[in-house]
Amino acid sequence: MNVTTSVKEMLDTYPADLGGVDREAMAKCIQECIACAQACTACADACLSERMVEDLTKCIRTNMDCADICNTTASVLSRHTGYDANISRAVLQACATACKACAEECGSHADMHDHCRVCAEACRSCEQACNALLAELS
Repeated sequence: MNVTTSVKEMLDTYPADLGGVDREAMAKCIQECIACAQACTACADACLSERMVEDLTKCIRTNMDCADICNTTASVLSRHTGYDANISRAVLQACATACKACAEECGSHADMHDHCRVCAEACRSCEQACNALLAELS
């Protein structure tokens, strides 16, 4: 079973209403957060293996911050009992902000490091999914 399937299946099995939130948009955002967290973690690790690692310290830090925020966002969005839309909005906004910053930082290294290019793409995709879900919650 892949992540896409399990996220969607878990949302579909939730016995109560999700407060009118589109389950497809919710599933996509959770999936994008998980994928982005993995990409950011792997990119930070790859940066540590580069010969000029001191030139990548900001990238590593941004990657790790983004990975942590994406993981937290996926966790918060996966819990629905006692749902608080204000918390979800705040977490989604933080995630979109972290993804944008990480995409910009990794994007500045993308021509030299393929791992940064891949990470920047994952961050942009996650930022878009967070903003789409934010629009649903507004």
